[in-house]
Amino acid sequence: MRTAFVPLGLLGSLAVLAACSSTPPAAPAPPVATSTAQQAVAVMASASGSRVSGKLTLAPMGDGVHISGEVGGLVPNTQSGFHVHEKGDCSAVDATSAGGHFNPATSAHGRAGTPIHHAGDMDNITSDAGGVARVNVHLRGVTLGGGAANDIAGRAVIVHAAPDDYHTQPTGNAGARVACGVIKVVQ
Repeated sequence: MRTAFVPLGLLGSLAVLAACSSTPPAAPAPPVATSTAQQAVAVMASASGSRVSGKLTLAPMGDGVHISGEVGGLVPNTQSGFHVHEKGDCSAVDATSAGGHFNPATSAHGRAGTPIHHAGDMDNITSDAGGVARVNVHLRGVTLGGGAANDIAGRAVIVHAAPDDYHTQPTGNAGARVACGVIKVVQ
């Protein structure tokens, strides 16, 4: 077995050349936005002639915002689409003043937890025999307060008349907007 002899000077030169030809370091990642608010509420008022109403509490948690509360006046034992919409404006009778789904990354509509979906897409809520849906949702990838592009403070939560099918663009074929509430920071 033969051993190759390489002069030390040549090894140093090769190391310098390798360092010069390597790819430059990646640019630092943008800072991760964090929530500045501790809590917000969304008082859900009826829209489109419905009797749907309720109250939601929102709080930063882990990698997003946790939403809890109750929405009543729904058709018993059914599912309803549930989304954060882009504008905090519930003034239109049919809540269209709230705009489309909150979508700062301009993604296609989809189901929360899948790679492609709007930031405001959440799973359907389900009403019980009394027409009340108990909400317990974690919305990942958003913040509460601070003004970042993914901040949901000051936007609206909408309940729809029909379930979201998670496929139809751009809204999941969830039907009329039956309740709307603006996300207002309280702490």
